[in-house]
Formats: sequence, C-alpha cells, structure tokens
Amino acid sequence: MRDVTGRLMLLDTASLYFRAYFGVPESVRAPDGTPVNAVRGLLDFIDRLVKDHRPDHLVACMDADWRPQWRVELIPSYKAHRVAEERPQGPDEEEVPDTLTPQVPVIETVLDAVGIARVGVAGYEADDVIGTFTARATGPVDIVTGDRDLYQLVDDARGVRVLYPLKGVGTLQVTDEAALREKYGVDGRGYADLALLRGDPSDGLPGVPGIGEKTAAKLLAEFGDLAGILAAVDDRQARLTPTQRKRLDMARPYLAVAPKVVRVADDVPLPDVDTALPRAPRDPAGVDALAARWGLGGSLRRLLTTLSA
Repeated sequence: MRDVTGRLMLLDTASLYFRAYFGVPESVRAPDGTPVNAVRGLLDFIDRLVKDHRPDHLVACMDADWRPQWRVELIPSYKAHRVAEERPQGPDEEEVPDTLTPQVPVIETVLDAVGIARVGVAGYEADDVIGTFTARATGPVDIVTGDRDLYQLVDDARGVRVLYPLKGVGTLQVTDEAALREKYGVDGRGYADLALLRGDPSDGLPGVPGIGEKTAAKLLAEFGDLAGILAAVDDRQARLTPTQRKRLDMARPYLAVAPKVVRVADDVPLPDVDTALPRAPRDPAGVDALAARWGLGGSLRRLLTTLSA
C-alpha cells in the first residue's frame, strides 16, 4: 500500500451496489434492454459522495471472498443461509438477484476505466480490506457502508467515521463515537463485542442466547469488554444475575471463536495501488465505449465532471 496523505474514502462496494439495485428502478436499462440500475445507481452514489465530501483518496473495496473459509471453520453458520451453491474450490456462490449478477462485472470494468482504485484480496471480505486500509491510514478516513459491522472501526482520535446511507446517499448518517454511545452505549472498540454478544441473524451469528443489545451494552458498561465479562463469570462477587452467569458460561465455546469472526482483519496483504482520486479517466476511450454500450452517458459524465473539479 502506498502512502496515503489527506482524507481517504473507502467504499463497501457490494453494500452500495445492492442499495443502488434496490433503490433505482429496474426500468433503467442499456440500449439492448439489459438492466443497469445498479451500475447507474452506484455511479450516481460515487458522484454525490465525492461532490459532498471531497476525499483526496478513494478506494472501491471488493468482496474477493464474501464468506471466507477461515471464518466458516470457526462458526459454520456464518452466512450459511445466503449460500446459493457450495463450491469445493474457491468461494461459495452467494444468493444474488438474477438481474444484479450480470451488472457486477460492468461495475468493475467501469471503475477501472474511470481510474478509481478497486481492491479485493483472495480469502478476505471487503470489510477486511477496509479494516486494513483504515489501520494503515495516516489521515482521516470516511467509510461508506450500509453494514453496521464496520462501526467497530470508528475512532474519533484518528478521524475514522462511518457514513451510513439512510436513503440513497442523499441522506448519510455520520457515525462517530458520540453517535455510537448515544445509540448503543459503546464506542467503536466496544461495538464488535456488542455485536458478537447480541448476535446477528443476517450473518448467521447466534450470539449468546438471552443476551440482547441492551443487556450486552449494560454488561460492557459494567465490565469493560468481553474479557472483563468472562472474568466476571468466574468471579462470584461480580454483579451478574445467576441466569446471565449461566448463559455466558454455556456460551464459552462460541465466545472463544466469535471475536476472530466478528472483528475485521487489519493485516490483509494489500496490493500496491494508486488510491489518489482520479482527475481524468484512466482509459478515456474505454469510458466512451462503456457509456455507449451500457447507456451510462449521464451518470458517467456527471461523475467525470465532479472528479475533474
């Protein structure tokens, strides 16, 4: 990874193109009738983000493996309900709407032609790529995602915040430590412990039975972190109800492995990539061809104008 100075914006690309797909009508199509609503929607998202936040660096982070085997080996239920087809070699196939799947390669090709850095690393999710870029950044970081898992990276001292889309990207919830404490009672470092205690059905994480979000927040406020909570289970003087103590004790096998699954990696081997915000397209002829082939003229023109400003 090259030195990054100035504001870095990291896109959780799949999260954003899923939102674009469901937020833009499927009637938005290429000249041959192929739906391009996710492509157009994502380009419009990026245009608005760059226009409003003016990052110095921009990276579209990709899921090279949306369900890494090393996470599945620790918690077999991890994202299991979203598997469309198991594959003996390489990542399992994820359930994705039929008309979205063909748009993903178009998105990738367009980002490459525009010159926006696109990074995915074999064996890792986009979250892990984002976690590693964030750990290595020397300046402020804006993480754009519709996935609350990345709240764990919020860090006021380092200028790391999450821009969470509430409706399109026209309305973004700026999530800093104050916002996390107000809503969840924890800061960024505490969010991963909250998430693994509470569980997350959308990711196949069972959590600790009977420990919901409010109870998890209270336990973290009382004992500091997961290690402190487990120490309290062994301390008969600690203020735990008998039921809480029993539930946490029975969940020890899960709690022993959940942190590695829930916490994003910060040591992904990132490629050498130029993350600087492009001022002109890397492949102007390619951009023109893609605009004509897929009917992206308006969206691409707006984005290129914003990038050149």
